[in-house]
Amino acid sequence: MIIVGGPCRLPASLRGGALALGNFDGVHRGHQAVIRAAMDIARLQGRPALVATFDPHPSRFFRPDAPPFALTTTAQKLDLFAGLGLDGAVVIPFDAALAGLSAEGFAHGWLSDRLGISHVVTGQDFTFGKGRSGNAAILAALGAELGFTASALAPVTEIRFDGERGDGPISSTRVRAALQAGDMPLATSLLSRPFTIAMPVVHGDKRGRTIGVPTANQELGDYVRPRYGVYAVRIRLPDGIVRAGVANLGIRPMFTPPKELLETWIFDWSGDLYGQVVEVELAHFLRPEMKLDGLEALQAQIARDADEARRLLA
Repeated sequence: MIIVGGPCRLPASLRGGALALGNFDGVHRGHQAVIRAAMDIARLQGRPALVATFDPHPSRFFRPDAPPFALTTTAQKLDLFAGLGLDGAVVIPFDAALAGLSAEGFAHGWLSDRLGISHVVTGQDFTFGKGRSGNAAILAALGAELGFTASALAPVTEIRFDGERGDGPISSTRVRAALQAGDMPLATSLLSRPFTIAMPVVHGDKRGRTIGVPTANQELGDYVRPRYGVYAVRIRLPDGIVRAGVANLGIRPMFTPPKELLETWIFDWSGDLYGQVVEVELAHFLRPEMKLDGLEALQAQIARDADEARRLLA
Protein backbone atom coordinates (compact mmCIF):
# COMPACT_ATOMS: atom_id res chain seq x y z
CA MET A 1 0.00 0.00 0.00
CA ILE A 2 1.36 3.40 -1.01
CA ILE A 3 0.98 6.12 1.65
CA VAL A 4 0.70 9.76 0.60
CA GLY A 5 0.82 12.53 3.21
CA GLY A 6 0.58 16.30 3.23
CA PRO A 7 -0.67 18.40 0.32
CA CYS A 8 0.87 16.09 -2.32
CA ARG A 9 -0.91 15.06 -5.48
CA LEU A 10 -1.41 11.35 -5.94
CA PRO A 11 1.07 9.56 -8.20
CA ALA A 12 -0.27 8.72 -11.63
CA SER A 13 -0.58 5.03 -10.73
CA LEU A 14 -3.22 5.85 -8.09
CA ARG A 15 -5.22 8.53 -9.86
CA GLY A 16 -8.73 7.72 -11.05
CA GLY A 17 -9.35 5.49 -8.06
CA ALA A 18 -12.38 4.78 -5.91
CA LEU A 19 -11.91 6.45 -2.52
CA ALA A 20 -13.27 5.71 0.96
CA LEU A 21 -13.32 9.03 2.83
CA GLY A 22 -13.72 9.61 6.55
CA ASN A 23 -12.05 10.01 9.93
CA PHE A 24 -12.12 6.25 10.50
CA ASP A 25 -11.09 6.48 14.17
CA GLY A 26 -11.00 2.86 15.30
CA VAL A 27 -11.46 1.43 11.78
CA HIS A 28 -14.42 -0.44 13.28
CA ARG A 29 -16.82 -2.71 11.41
CA GLY A 30 -18.85 0.23 10.12
CA HIS A 31 -15.73 1.91 8.75
CA GLN A 32 -14.64 -1.37 7.19
CA ALA A 33 -17.96 -1.55 5.33
CA VAL A 34 -17.34 1.90 3.81
CA ILE A 35 -13.81 0.94 2.82
CA ARG A 36 -14.87 -2.39 1.32
CA ALA A 37 -17.61 -0.64 -0.69
CA ALA A 38 -14.94 1.56 -2.26
CA MET A 39 -12.75 -1.49 -2.86
CA ASP A 40 -15.61 -3.35 -4.56
CA ILE A 41 -16.20 -0.45 -6.96
CA ALA A 42 -12.47 -0.13 -7.65
CA ARG A 43 -12.10 -3.83 -8.42
CA LEU A 44 -15.24 -3.88 -10.58
CA GLN A 45 -13.96 -0.96 -12.66
CA GLY A 46 -10.30 -1.98 -12.67
CA ARG A 47 -9.23 1.13 -10.74
CA PRO A 48 -7.04 1.73 -7.66
CA ALA A 49 -8.71 1.23 -4.27
CA LEU A 50 -7.98 4.20 -1.99
CA VAL A 51 -8.74 5.52 1.46
CA ALA A 52 -8.30 9.03 2.87
CA THR A 53 -8.31 10.08 6.51
CA PHE A 54 -7.45 13.20 8.49
CA ASP A 55 -4.61 13.95 10.90
CA PRO A 56 -5.22 15.24 13.48
CA HIS A 57 -8.83 14.22 13.98
CA PRO A 58 -10.99 17.31 13.26
CA SER A 59 -12.41 17.18 16.80
CA ARG A 60 -8.90 17.48 18.21
CA PHE A 61 -8.23 20.50 15.96
CA PHE A 62 -11.41 22.32 16.97
CA ARG A 63 -11.31 21.27 20.64
CA PRO A 64 -7.63 20.93 21.58
CA ASP A 65 -8.50 20.82 25.30
CA ALA A 66 -11.07 18.03 24.98
CA PRO A 67 -10.40 14.86 27.00
CA PRO A 68 -8.51 12.10 25.17
CA PHE A 69 -10.80 10.17 22.83
CA ALA A 70 -8.74 8.38 20.15
CA LEU A 71 -9.31 4.70 19.42
CA THR A 72 -6.33 4.45 17.07
CA THR A 73 -3.22 6.40 16.24
CA THR A 74 -2.65 7.38 12.62
CA ALA A 75 0.05 4.69 12.40
CA GLN A 76 -2.43 2.06 13.59
CA LYS A 77 -5.03 3.23 11.08
CA LEU A 78 -2.53 2.91 8.26
CA ASP A 79 -1.59 -0.61 9.35
CA LEU A 80 -5.27 -1.57 9.44
CA PHE A 81 -5.87 -0.02 6.01
CA ALA A 82 -2.97 -2.03 4.60
CA GLY A 83 -4.42 -5.19 6.11
CA LEU A 84 -7.66 -4.64 4.20
CA GLY A 85 -5.80 -4.79 0.89
CA LEU A 86 -6.03 -1.16 -0.26
CA ASP A 87 -3.72 0.17 -2.95
CA GLY A 88 -3.19 3.61 -1.46
CA ALA A 89 -3.86 5.67 1.66
CA VAL A 90 -3.92 9.46 1.88
CA VAL A 91 -3.39 11.31 5.17
CA ILE A 92 -4.93 14.76 4.81
CA PRO A 93 -3.50 17.31 7.27
CA PHE A 94 -6.34 18.91 9.18
CA ASP A 95 -5.11 22.44 9.81
CA ALA A 96 -6.50 25.97 9.74
CA ALA A 97 -6.30 26.08 5.95
CA LEU A 98 -8.36 22.91 5.58
CA ALA A 99 -10.82 23.98 8.28
CA GLY A 100 -11.45 27.19 6.33
CA LEU A 101 -12.21 25.48 3.03
CA SER A 102 -15.78 25.52 1.80
CA ALA A 103 -17.40 22.26 0.78
CA GLU A 104 -16.86 23.27 -2.84
CA GLY A 105 -13.22 24.13 -2.15
CA PHE A 106 -12.54 20.75 -0.55
CA ALA A 107 -14.25 18.80 -3.33
CA HIS A 108 -12.39 20.72 -6.03
CA GLY A 109 -9.00 21.17 -4.38
CA TRP A 110 -8.63 17.77 -2.78
CA LEU A 111 -10.93 15.20 -4.35
CA SER A 112 -10.76 16.41 -7.94
CA ASP A 113 -7.35 18.09 -8.24
CA ARG A 114 -4.97 16.44 -5.77
CA LEU A 115 -6.53 12.97 -5.67
CA GLY A 116 -8.17 12.80 -9.09
CA ILE A 117 -10.78 10.30 -7.94
CA SER A 118 -13.49 8.68 -10.05
CA HIS A 119 -15.75 7.73 -7.12
CA VAL A 120 -15.98 8.47 -3.39
CA VAL A 121 -17.74 6.47 -0.68
CA THR A 122 -18.61 7.95 2.72
CA GLY A 123 -20.84 7.12 5.62
CA GLN A 124 -24.35 8.54 5.44
CA ASP A 125 -23.58 11.03 8.24
CA PHE A 126 -20.33 12.35 6.73
CA THR A 127 -19.96 16.14 6.75
CA PHE A 128 -17.20 18.31 5.32
CA GLY A 129 -16.31 21.90 4.53
CA LYS A 130 -16.27 25.00 6.69
CA GLY A 131 -18.99 24.87 9.32
CA ARG A 132 -19.88 21.31 8.20
CA SER A 133 -21.64 22.87 5.25
CA GLY A 134 -21.30 19.77 3.07
CA ASN A 135 -23.03 16.42 3.42
CA ALA A 136 -23.43 13.26 1.34
CA ALA A 137 -26.03 14.78 -0.97
CA ILE A 138 -23.95 17.91 -1.57
CA LEU A 139 -20.88 15.74 -2.22
CA ALA A 140 -22.78 13.83 -4.91
CA ALA A 141 -23.92 17.09 -6.52
CA LEU A 142 -20.40 18.51 -6.47
CA GLY A 143 -19.05 15.29 -7.92
CA ALA A 144 -21.45 15.54 -10.84
CA GLU A 145 -19.93 18.94 -11.63
CA LEU A 146 -16.32 17.87 -11.10
CA GLY A 147 -16.37 14.49 -12.84
CA PHE A 148 -16.66 11.93 -10.07
CA THR A 149 -19.55 9.97 -8.58
CA ALA A 150 -20.39 9.53 -4.90
CA SER A 151 -22.27 7.10 -2.70
CA ALA A 152 -23.04 6.99 1.02
CA LEU A 153 -23.52 3.91 3.19
CA ALA A 154 -26.14 3.66 5.90
CA PRO A 155 -24.76 2.79 9.36
CA VAL A 156 -23.93 -0.85 9.94
CA THR A 157 -26.15 -2.21 12.72
CA GLU A 158 -25.01 -4.80 15.19
CA ILE A 159 -27.65 -7.30 16.29
CA ARG A 160 -27.24 -8.67 19.81
CA PHE A 161 -29.50 -11.07 21.65
CA ASP A 162 -27.85 -11.33 25.06
CA GLY A 163 -30.25 -8.96 26.80
CA GLU A 164 -27.39 -6.91 28.21
CA ARG A 165 -26.50 -4.55 25.41
CA GLY A 166 -28.81 -2.57 23.20
CA ASP A 167 -28.75 -3.01 19.45
CA GLY A 168 -27.76 -0.02 17.39
CA PRO A 169 -25.47 1.34 14.69
CA ILE A 170 -21.78 0.63 15.06
CA SER A 171 -19.97 3.88 15.83
CA SER A 172 -16.78 5.16 17.43
CA THR A 173 -18.95 6.64 20.18
CA ARG A 174 -20.32 3.20 21.05
CA VAL A 175 -16.82 1.72 21.09
CA ARG A 176 -15.63 4.42 23.49
CA ALA A 177 -18.63 3.85 25.76
CA ALA A 178 -17.96 0.10 25.83
CA LEU A 179 -14.31 0.66 26.73
CA GLN A 180 -15.18 3.14 29.46
CA ALA A 181 -17.58 0.55 30.91
CA GLY A 182 -14.95 -2.20 30.75
CA ASP A 183 -17.17 -4.15 28.34
CA MET A 184 -14.40 -5.72 26.31
CA PRO A 185 -16.58 -8.31 24.51
CA LEU A 186 -18.75 -5.51 23.10
CA ALA A 187 -15.76 -3.31 22.20
CA THR A 188 -14.08 -6.25 20.48
CA SER A 189 -17.26 -7.09 18.56
CA LEU A 190 -17.72 -3.51 17.36
CA LEU A 191 -14.08 -3.14 16.33
CA SER A 192 -13.72 -6.70 14.96
CA ARG A 193 -10.57 -7.06 17.09
CA PRO A 194 -9.45 -6.21 20.64
CA PHE A 195 -8.80 -2.56 21.46
CA THR A 196 -5.03 -2.07 21.25
CA ILE A 197 -2.75 0.56 22.77
CA ALA A 198 0.47 1.10 20.80
CA MET A 199 2.85 3.49 22.58
CA PRO A 200 6.57 3.64 23.43
CA VAL A 201 7.72 1.95 26.63
CA VAL A 202 8.84 4.51 29.21
CA HIS A 203 10.80 4.28 32.44
CA GLY A 204 8.67 3.78 35.55
CA ASP A 205 9.43 3.58 39.26
CA LYS A 206 10.76 0.03 38.81
CA ARG A 207 8.79 -1.21 41.84
CA GLY A 208 7.47 -4.22 39.93
CA ARG A 209 10.86 -5.86 39.55
CA THR A 210 11.40 -5.69 43.34
CA ILE A 211 8.41 -8.03 43.83
CA GLY A 212 9.15 -10.27 40.87
CA VAL A 213 6.73 -8.61 38.48
CA PRO A 214 8.71 -6.44 36.03
CA THR A 215 6.40 -4.33 33.88
CA ALA A 216 6.56 -2.50 30.57
CA ASN A 217 5.11 0.94 31.25
CA GLN A 218 3.32 3.09 28.67
CA GLU A 219 1.67 6.49 28.83
CA LEU A 220 -1.75 6.66 27.15
CA GLY A 221 -1.36 9.81 25.09
CA ASP A 222 -4.57 10.76 23.29
CA TYR A 223 -6.18 7.31 23.58
CA VAL A 224 -9.63 7.18 25.13
CA ARG A 225 -9.34 5.98 28.74
CA PRO A 226 -10.85 2.53 29.14
CA ARG A 227 -12.17 1.62 32.58
CA TYR A 228 -9.36 1.72 35.09
CA GLY A 229 -8.47 -1.73 36.29
CA VAL A 230 -6.64 -4.97 35.58
CA TYR A 231 -6.80 -6.66 32.19
CA ALA A 232 -5.74 -9.93 30.60
CA VAL A 233 -3.71 -8.78 27.61
CA ARG A 234 -1.81 -9.95 24.58
CA ILE A 235 1.39 -8.11 23.74
CA ARG A 236 2.89 -7.79 20.28
CA LEU A 237 6.60 -7.12 20.74
CA PRO A 238 8.64 -5.06 18.25
CA ASP A 239 9.95 -8.28 16.63
CA GLY A 240 6.37 -9.45 15.97
CA ILE A 241 6.28 -12.12 18.67
CA VAL A 242 2.99 -12.21 20.62
CA ARG A 243 2.99 -12.96 24.36
CA ALA A 244 0.29 -13.19 26.99
CA GLY A 245 0.28 -10.96 30.04
CA VAL A 246 -1.64 -9.06 32.67
CA ALA A 247 -1.78 -5.27 32.86
CA ASN A 248 -2.91 -2.57 35.24
CA LEU A 249 -4.39 0.50 33.58
CA GLY A 250 -4.95 3.45 35.88
CA ILE A 251 -3.38 5.62 38.53
CA ARG A 252 -1.98 2.94 40.89
CA PRO A 253 -3.91 3.82 44.07
CA MET A 254 -1.37 2.09 46.34
CA PHE A 255 1.41 4.49 45.38
CA THR A 256 1.88 8.25 45.60
CA PRO A 257 1.80 10.48 43.78
CA PRO A 258 -0.88 9.03 41.46
CA LYS A 259 0.47 8.50 37.96
CA GLU A 260 -1.62 7.29 35.04
CA LEU A 261 0.06 4.40 33.22
CA LEU A 262 -0.55 1.13 31.46
CA GLU A 263 1.76 -1.30 33.30
CA THR A 264 2.09 -4.69 31.63
CA TRP A 265 3.68 -7.83 33.02
CA ILE A 266 4.66 -9.96 30.01
CA PHE A 267 4.54 -13.63 30.95
CA ASP A 268 7.60 -15.81 30.28
CA TRP A 269 9.66 -13.02 28.72
CA SER A 270 12.48 -10.69 29.67
CA GLY A 271 14.33 -7.98 27.80
CA ASP A 272 14.77 -4.25 27.28
CA LEU A 273 11.87 -2.47 25.58
CA TYR A 274 12.57 1.14 26.59
CA GLY A 275 11.78 3.58 23.80
CA GLN A 276 10.23 0.92 21.58
CA VAL A 277 6.56 0.83 20.55
CA VAL A 278 4.74 -2.17 21.98
CA GLU A 279 1.15 -3.10 21.11
CA VAL A 280 -1.01 -4.18 24.06
CA GLU A 281 -4.42 -5.74 23.30
CA LEU A 282 -6.92 -5.37 26.14
CA ALA A 283 -8.59 -8.75 25.82
CA HIS A 284 -10.51 -9.20 29.11
CA PHE A 285 -11.36 -6.89 31.99
CA LEU A 286 -10.53 -8.72 35.24
CA ARG A 287 -11.26 -6.30 38.08
CA PRO A 288 -11.18 -2.60 39.08
CA GLU A 289 -8.10 -1.04 40.59
CA MET A 290 -7.85 -1.67 44.33
CA LYS A 291 -5.89 -0.26 47.22
CA LEU A 292 -4.53 -3.31 49.04
CA ASP A 293 -3.03 -3.71 52.49
CA GLY A 294 0.69 -3.72 51.72
CA LEU A 295 3.06 -5.32 49.23
CA GLU A 296 2.40 -8.90 50.31
CA ALA A 297 -1.30 -8.48 49.63
CA LEU A 298 -0.42 -6.87 46.30
CA GLN A 299 1.83 -9.79 45.35
CA ALA A 300 -0.89 -12.30 46.21
CA GLN A 301 -3.50 -10.38 44.19
CA ILE A 302 -1.19 -10.08 41.19
CA ALA A 303 -0.62 -13.85 41.33
CA ARG A 304 -4.38 -14.42 41.27
CA ASP A 305 -4.79 -11.95 38.41
CA ALA A 306 -2.03 -13.68 36.46
CA ASP A 307 -3.62 -17.09 36.92
CA GLU A 308 -6.95 -15.77 35.69
CA ALA A 309 -5.32 -14.02 32.73
CA ARG A 310 -3.48 -17.18 31.71
CA ARG A 311 -6.73 -19.14 31.92
CA LEU A 312 -8.69 -16.66 29.81
CA LEU A 313 -5.95 -16.29 27.20
CA ALA A 314 -5.14 -19.99 26.91
